[in-house]
Amino acid sequence: MADVAAAAGVSGQTVSRVVNGSPRVDPATRAKVEAAMAALGYRMHRAARALRTGRTDTIGVIVSTLASVGNSRMLEAIADAAAQRGFALALVTVPAPDGAAGIAGGFARLHDEGVDGAIVLNEATALARDAAVPPGLALVVVDSPADDRYIVVQTDHAAGARAAVAHLIAAGHRNVWHLAGPDGSYAAAERERAWRETMDAAGIAAPPVLRGDWTAASGFRAAAALPPEATALFVANDQMALGALRALADAGRSVPADVAVVGFDDVDDAAQYQPPLTTVRQDFDALGAAAVTALIAAIEGRHPSGTLLAPRLVVRASA
Repeated sequence: MADVAAAAGVSGQTVSRVVNGSPRVDPATRAKVEAAMAALGYRMHRAARALRTGRTDTIGVIVSTLASVGNSRMLEAIADAAAQRGFALALVTVPAPDGAAGIAGGFARLHDEGVDGAIVLNEATALARDAAVPPGLALVVVDSPADDRYIVVQTDHAAGARAAVAHLIAAGHRNVWHLAGPDGSYAAAERERAWRETMDAAGIAAPPVLRGDWTAASGFRAAAALPPEATALFVANDQMALGALRALADAGRSVPADVAVVGFDDVDDAAQYQPPLTTVRQDFDALGAAAVTALIAAIEGRHPSGTLLAPRLVVRASA
């Protein structure tokens, strides 16, 4: 930093402010310091900075699996948002069968990594609800009921499901089935709850729930059991909807003429399904940015509130 200060003709304190992103630097001076940093090949030494500030600028992420599109897209969104704020990531995978003991071990591993705070994703949130949160750990949980121990950031899953089911009912369907996500998933439970409530509000008895595990293969298996009288299917994610479309095609049932299908997530390939999938769009980029913003605010001693993001129904050819 002394070399950068000498090259830029400024004080060491000014260089420190530029490195730490302080707004108290004139733009022309900042540009001069950044040019000197580039010319000298200066890189911040995170370990040395951690000794001085007590912070590593590292965010921990706990996830139960990366096999689902939702989890992998959330991780990517968080990584992008963290990088934009100058934070690194430390990833811990805790399989759901490991339970509360597994997530407690995950918290311990992140503590050993010296993270400043952590984000818990999707299915792993059920584990977090049953585990003790380490004292002093800033924590954001994606998809969870409200809890005083941590900050909750989530999509309004119920609103998205209501929009999907209302769309099918408005099209004249009186036999709307639901292919739900796995037991223990908060997002799946919210989508199932809203499906039931929307059916009840329309005076329609909800049929038995079909259940999958977020994968296309489970969607195929579940949809193969769809009875002949079903004319519409609301699927809790797009991967399962893909499997359901294949099962319906194999059974000789046309979509949407025989069975209308609506998914949830709006994955990148949803518009390329056959037929293109009507689905509920989650803004994963905004969700990741909100989780990182809330966590950094908590790390810095502020008290951020939770975030609830509105999804949007995207109508295509499947319903």
